[in-house]
Amino acid sequence: QVQLVESGGGLVQPGGSLRLSCAASGFTFGIYAMSWYRRAPGKERELVAAISGGGGSTNYADSVKGRFTISRDNAKNTVYLQMNTMKAEDTAMYYCNARSPLLGGSNYWGQGTQVTVSS
Repeated sequence: QVQLVESGGGLVQPGGSLRLSCAASGFTFGIYAMSWYRRAPGKERELVAAISGGGGSTNYADSVKGRFTISRDNAKNTVYLQMNTMKAEDTAMYYCNARSPLLGGSNYWGQGTQVTVSS
């Protein structure tokens, strides 16, 4: 059974930091590209950051470059999102995504974790 379980969300003040975790199970984690998406109220879902299966390639939304860092530990089947210098506009539900490297392969989603940036 495939599971992606996010954790680490919460309330943080502007300028603060949070680290999100996504624990994966039920599939071959090390070959899947992993991503973090977010959806703010009234907005469409957007890609925040992505990392390749081996961890050697990453990309980020322009809005988070220099502030957020995605990483993964394939031994622990976990992907992380370190968020620093947070802003009110980072407030959203954050979702973990796993995408198979195979054409037409599986695409999995977690349930999400809420992040609120407010003073």
